Amino acid sequence: MADMLSEIVEHKREEVAQARNRVPVEALKQRLADLPQARNFFAAVTRPRDRLRVIAEIKRASPSAGLIRADFDPVAIARAFAEAGAAAISCLTDSRYFQGSLDYIAQIKQAVNLPVLRKDFIVDPYQVYEARAAGADAVLLIGECLDEAKLIDLLILATELKMTTLLEVHDVETLLRIRPHVGFPHAGYTLLGVNNRNLKTMTTDLAHTLRMLEMIEDPSILVAESGIRTPADVAKLRQAGVHRILVGEHLMRQQDVGQALRELINGSADF
Repeated sequence: MADMLSEIVEHKREEVAQARNRVPVEALKQRLADLPQARNFFAAVTRPRDRLRVIAEIKRASPSAGLIRADFDPVAIARAFAEAGAAAISCLTDSRYFQGSLDYIAQIKQAVNLPVLRKDFIVDPYQVYEARAAGADAVLLIGECLDEAKLIDLLILATELKMTTLLEVHDVETLLRIRPHVGFPHAGYTLLGVNNRNLKTMTTDLAHTLRMLEMIEDPSILVAESGIRTPADVAKLRQAGVHRILVGEHLMRQQDVGQALRELINGSADF
């Protein structure tokens, strides 16, 4: 599992080149003219300020866990999440490593009124156009995957398309590097995610968010990601002032995903 992130990014660049040959970027731009404006992912996740807001993730598999859910119906899962109180949906679209699909985005958008994040390894502006053309309201940008110039370009493009960016980091060094760009070019378009999973080794530590917290200027836009499994986990984060969380694998492993989400939301209030 050593440096899985580098392997995924290398494959993603090849994948983007192939996609661009099949569908030129100009064709993607033409599709955007017929789309309604993106749903406001940022507002859905950050308001109200001190209330727990959950980004519920739809994920069939992962490199670290293998197949997570065999009976996988992204639309049914999205509906269950919406009914259970999710603030927004995150959908894995990487096919090789996570068994996802970009097609799921449109299917989910037709089924629920929540904003939807395309969760993938975005390394090229083409993927942002691709995400918006598929109906995504937000995109994930991983700090460990992007140099400063590319990060700035992608932030500007996402904002021009009225999309929210979930700017994710794991390493302290990455946080310090990207921190000046949080909220660029306009406030209200960028969330800061701290991934408790090291994407190089795929190991997870829930306490990682809490250790990073003192280096984050605005906790109201902070999203804790990965390793959140119990109401006690949620309560620990909330007691530290972290009220936005992204939960995927735990929910995907439960027979009733909606009930599992309700238990996380309601159970954390008891601590």
